[in-house]
Amino acid sequence: MTLLDRHGFRPDSFRRIPAAEMAGHPAVILPGAELTAGLLVRGLGQWIGIDIANTIPAEEVAQLANQVDLIAIAFPGFADGRGFTLGRRLRRAGFRGILRAVGPLIPDQFAYALACGFDEVELPDAVAARQGEAAWLADLAIYRQSYQRDYARGENILDARRLARGGGAA
Repeated sequence: MTLLDRHGFRPDSFRRIPAAEMAGHPAVILPGAELTAGLLVRGLGQWIGIDIANTIPAEEVAQLANQVDLIAIAFPGFADGRGFTLGRRLRRAGFRGILRAVGPLIPDQFAYALACGFDEVELPDAVAARQGEAAWLADLAIYRQSYQRDYARGENILDARRLARGGGAA
């Protein structure tokens, strides 16, 4: 898998392993079902993340959010947008850790993922090879504004228009 953030491709410091094998690893991602076991054996200074499906209710994840450093939300396909909604709901519920989209997203969706509160996208290697870093960063530069307020900038296209006309932000 290839990891991408707003600056481009980068190495992943987290490793996906079962809770029983997490000792000695500074940053791990556990299957959601193994979170409790992982928290019981968590080492000092160790970062813990969880993998979750995009179908899990945000309220269930929000209860665990203050116990983990990363939440990786699965996107089974680029046409399945439920992960965007879940990510946004987790941010609204107060999650301040790393939010990662995992799956075959496309470059057109990158700016929207960031606007929904995601920090990074983990792509299958085949997708990253087909749509390289330049494509992702180019699309990010194209989609600078959206109609929804986002977590990165706080203003939307309507606020920008209002300010350009001399009015205040909503």
